[in-house]
Amino acid sequence: MSKLSLRKMHENQTGTIATITAQGELARRIRDMGLIPGAKITIRGRAPLIDPVALRVMGCTLTLRNNEADFINVDVEE
Repeated sequence: MSKLSLRKMHENQTGTIATITAQGELARRIRDMGLIPGAKITIRGRAPLIDPVALRVMGCTLTLRNNEADFINVDVEE
């Protein structure tokens, strides 16, 4: 497995959240959406201008801005 930022993942790529480096209110918001260490995620797509990114986690589809995705590090399955 390799570790990279959620922002750098490609469509249909799957991985497990390793760490969240955000602080304060942003960290709470990210965790409230179910994006916690150990959660499996899959990138579902990106908007035409590459921002935001759509992902699946715990059976739900979420969208994140790239500047929010930068704070989430993922162990990517090869």
